Amino acid sequence: MAKISLILDTRKSSRKTDGTYPISFRVHHIKTRYVGLGHSTSILGWDEVNNKLRKSVVRNKGLRREEINIELEDKLYQAKCLLRELGDSLRLLEVGDLVQLIKDRWNDNIRSEIKKKVENDISLEDWGNVLIQRKRNANKPGTAKWYSNGMAALKKFNEGKPAKLHEIDISFLRNFEAFHLGKGNSKNTISIYLRAIRAIYNSAIEEDRFVPLKNPFETYKIPSGGRTRKRARTKEDINSIKELAYPTGSILWHARNYAMIMFYCRGMNFIDLVQVKVGHVTDTHIYYGRSKSDKPLAIRIIPELRNILDRYVAGKQSDDYLFPTNYDGSTEHYQKYKSQRRRMNERLKIMARDAGIEGRFTTYNIRHSWATIAKYLGISTELISEALGHSSLRTTQVYLKDFDNNVLDEVNALVVS
Repeated sequence: MAKISLILDTRKSSRKTDGTYPISFRVHHIKTRYVGLGHSTSILGWDEVNNKLRKSVVRNKGLRREEINIELEDKLYQAKCLLRELGDSLRLLEVGDLVQLIKDRWNDNIRSEIKKKVENDISLEDWGNVLIQRKRNANKPGTAKWYSNGMAALKKFNEGKPAKLHEIDISFLRNFEAFHLGKGNSKNTISIYLRAIRAIYNSAIEEDRFVPLKNPFETYKIPSGGRTRKRARTKEDINSIKELAYPTGSILWHARNYAMIMFYCRGMNFIDLVQVKVGHVTDTHIYYGRSKSDKPLAIRIIPELRNILDRYVAGKQSDDYLFPTNYDGSTEHYQKYKSQRRRMNERLKIMARDAGIEGRFTTYNIRHSWATIAKYLGISTELISEALGHSSLRTTQVYLKDFDNNVLDEVNALVVS
């Protein structure tokens, strides 16, 4: 019966001049034959139990250890499949014939992989540009910009050349990560780039534009950034903003109103606020769709919110924008919206100073604050996610990451006191 083993060939006659030994297949079929696989290491560098190159061994430094281990495992799998296919026919073969059939199987597989790569010659930039135009047509300029930034970062790493989708493997992604770390980019920034690249890559697969030999994003873990500055504000901080008294109709008066509307509307995004029209406001609710996910939301109007809204509804038609700061949601006017958001954040900075709030205070802080205050009141993460209009519970959990640690600190204080 034929038997194939992956080994480090430590026979004296196999020892190389640099002191290493070849990694080989030992094929036993009546007689034994050794088949070198083109790689070698020291005795300490070989894991006999798992039949692979060891990590953190001097001799293996500089080797493509993970790629080599995958290659060895794949070749062993192909050889064993061949044995099963041959079945009883093995008795008709000499060991030399069996070795040649194994080598032929490897060569056929290599040719097949090359063929697949050539036939799937689309680049990330090719497909990314399709998605960008699609998002622009759908008036999703923010997502289009996210894709564009990811593609630009990848092209910069790839020496100005578009990266073919079949070239993107685990080693490619790790080298991309190392390149941008070396440039001084933060892990948060690199994570944003890589998530855009992953979205484009997976979209090409989903729409049958590309068939990967292996999807590297199923194994490669996108780096998570370090803890960011705390974004949430306390209920006391929000109340301090509410109590600010500015002249009616002034720029800061409007800004304070916008801030409170966003808070009263379950942490509404600024981009959604500036697209609200008079017709979206009824006697009982505000109805709007999330710009990011198109998810429809209905917010019940509480008395405090009604007092502010009445000032903006008066004298306007149903199709008029509710607020002087408005945006039609189009790609064409996206830069106008970004300028409006920047000015709003500048005014929030002044308001925070006037209210005695230390640190940053932006439109994004308002959203995080609503989520964190809700969590402190005992509302479940699932309900908070639904209230914010998140398409994923995971996004909400990121919002509440600081909250969880704060609670643990409070529990620890109670335990040790």
